[in-house]
Amino acid sequence: MKFRKKLVEGAAAHTGQKRGWRLAGKIGGGVLLLVVVFGAGLGIGDGRIHLGGSNPRSVLGNLPAQLNYASVDTVYDSLKENYDGKLTTTQLLDGLKHGLAEATGDPYTEYFTAQEAKQFAGELNNSFSGIGAELSQDSDKNLIVIAPLKGYPAAKAGLQPQDIIASIDGKSTAGLSVTQAVNKIRGPSGTTVKLGVIRDKSQTLNLTITRQTIQIPSVSSKILPGNIGYLQIISFSNDTAQLAQKAADSFKQHHVKGIIVDLRDNPGGLLDAAVKVSSLWLPAGDLVVEEKGTIGDIQHTALGGDELHGIPTVVLVNNGSASAAEITTGALHDNGAAYVIGQKSFGKGIVQQLINFGDGSELKVTVAKWYRPNGKNINHLGITPDKAVKLTPAEVKAGTDTQLKAAEAYLQDK
Repeated sequence: MKFRKKLVEGAAAHTGQKRGWRLAGKIGGGVLLLVVVFGAGLGIGDGRIHLGGSNPRSVLGNLPAQLNYASVDTVYDSLKENYDGKLTTTQLLDGLKHGLAEATGDPYTEYFTAQEAKQFAGELNNSFSGIGAELSQDSDKNLIVIAPLKGYPAAKAGLQPQDIIASIDGKSTAGLSVTQAVNKIRGPSGTTVKLGVIRDKSQTLNLTITRQTIQIPSVSSKILPGNIGYLQIISFSNDTAQLAQKAADSFKQHHVKGIIVDLRDNPGGLLDAAVKVSSLWLPAGDLVVEEKGTIGDIQHTALGGDELHGIPTVVLVNNGSASAAEITTGALHDNGAAYVIGQKSFGKGIVQQLINFGDGSELKVTVAKWYRPNGKNINHLGITPDKAVKLTPAEVKAGTDTQLKAAEAYLQDK
């Protein structure tokens, strides 16, 4: 986003096909509410296809080949006989599937119905109707804001990173997964949603936000005064590598003195896109990131091209920078290609795989941890900038970007 948790297949077990998408980003449940729910955040995209079956490296190899559903049937019988309401078989089965994923306790492992999977795919590519904010869950299961998107309804209404969303349209968010909350916040363009917000654990706010259709490119660029190239990446999506390449070509043509890569409030996205962006600076073979998990140990190295190699570069990060954004930051920093300015990043050091079940439903499941070129896993830790520069809400409101100014000053001295 992190860009963000659900359950099981009732009677018949489906063999899932693992899509070649790997999600290094999106944050916290991995869902971007734009609502951009990216999701969290996710590392998709190394092009490999794996068919379902037991994984010899899985830490869950002690689980039985088949679950005993006798106790589930007991609950089902009691529900059927006593529940005073309406339920369908589809609702029950979807609930079971969501529940299996939630049982992991991992906010990044989620089951998606076919409709949810379609929404998730659109959000990965920055296409959705909502308010424009990325959501996650903290360790207490509070629904929190990772980052509002600049220029969109959530940001305009004053929503800020780390805000807790306590209620949606007057109903508590307690017990909701990120995906469930996102589905409640999203809606047709032009309609409104009311959010009850807790800020800094003490201030209570009530915000009414008008939804809108959001379709935005993941990359923007320009030449700043002093002939400094500015590259902003809001997420790592399908269009990121191509747009970043165009920006790099422009920077080369202008013979820029330095480059600022703005990854603030970037919740992550496709691992493949992070590798390609990093390759604009890194020579072929340089380590971008290493995965260690149930599918083995995999090193992702720079692809070559490195046309920006040697140009002084600053990466801007904050506590909304996650996953694929942190991979790129770590890759450039640890290989000596960039200096990092801003605030400590979010800290999402795990990778998800998307498994499709044939009916359009999917499981997004954590399959690995990822490690920077320096060997560190940043999960729950984040990346500490070389130079810490805080951007206060007052400065944001006044349009004063002290972090950007610090990056410009650093490059002008080079």
